[in-house]
Amino acid sequence: MTTSYRNIFLLACCQALLLTNAAGLIAMNGLVGYSLTDTKMLATFGATTYVLGSALSTMPMSLWMARVGRRRGFMAGALINIGGCAIAILALSVHSFVLYCIATAVIGIYNAVGLQYRFAAAEVAAKPDKARAISLVLAGGIAGGFLGPSITRWGKDLFAAPFLGSFVLLAAVAIVALAVQAQVDVPKPAAEESGGGGRPLREIVRQPVFIVAALSGGLGYGLMNLLMTATPLAMDFCSLPYSAAAFVISWHVVGMFAPGFVTGNLIARFGVLRIIVCGAAVMALGAAVALHGVTVAHFIAALVLVGIGWNFMYTGGTTLLTDAYRPGEKARTQGANDLIMFTIMGVSSFSSGAMVSSAGWETMNWSALPFIVLIAGVAIWYGRRPQPAIAGTGRRP
Repeated sequence: MTTSYRNIFLLACCQALLLTNAAGLIAMNGLVGYSLTDTKMLATFGATTYVLGSALSTMPMSLWMARVGRRRGFMAGALINIGGCAIAILALSVHSFVLYCIATAVIGIYNAVGLQYRFAAAEVAAKPDKARAISLVLAGGIAGGFLGPSITRWGKDLFAAPFLGSFVLLAAVAIVALAVQAQVDVPKPAAEESGGGGRPLREIVRQPVFIVAALSGGLGYGLMNLLMTATPLAMDFCSLPYSAAAFVISWHVVGMFAPGFVTGNLIARFGVLRIIVCGAAVMALGAAVALHGVTVAHFIAALVLVGIGWNFMYTGGTTLLTDAYRPGEKARTQGANDLIMFTIMGVSSFSSGAMVSSAGWETMNWSALPFIVLIAGVAIWYGRRPQPAIAGTGRRP
């Protein structure tokens, strides 16, 4: 097959709109939760329910898309997101923390669907271009990094209830996403891809290649989420304004997705495992910067580095995962990988508010370092095993 750059561009646009929603929600979530609950340690619990909604829906949505196709699945996700924004608007109107957490859980379903954009990118690319296609689609998130926090800032005071207008604007963004998704043309799954054949899932997930891919993407995402979710609250505790927190989140998202323009090429040149290890090193550097100060400049530098490290680990893990399954195993394997990732993210989201409120920003960053070392260690271990050459490249992973 030949690589469809038209579809890659459309998927990158979808990614931008998805990240507009996600970055906007993360930027305001802790502050919204802090205003709605008397138990301040639960301030980031809305992020936990957001991840929980993603975790519970990732496998069903993955299997459903294997039957009905990517386009219908993507459009369903955007419609669900509009419903979630409507519930959030109601929650803010009646000052209900429980209803707000339900809203973020519904919105999380859209996130689970949207994370399939990267797999769709691999499906419209020739094998030598898969890593590049994945990284280019992820790069679309750059626009969302600026738009999301900016939209929440613009909408914050549109109505009497703070941030209610922000959810109105995010719902409008989802409507735009529907129009773009309607143009995506990912090949419908072949019978062998949707028929549920292949090896048992327990056998697939025990493969070393799956373990490394899942740890790199899942644990890397969880650590990034831990620090990102806590940042607006940590900055608020440091008496820094919301506008500064939104600015930091914007640059963090740029750090997450700007490397997408080159990550695929770096993987092709140096190998996926080296890029994963490099990502772990960059994330560790970001944690080190965070430990050296709490000025806006420190937050920006730390979160940009954490974002770059995440990009290398996440893109590397996604690329490596494509070697873990056969055609009939694709949907189940992708769903299992994302379920692991969302489970880790759920733990990190739940821990984030409690840790930053009780233990502090510095302790959070120290706690991330052992897990970063674990990711690098597993990748190095796998790299030292005898590996067959990657088809079409002559290189090892």
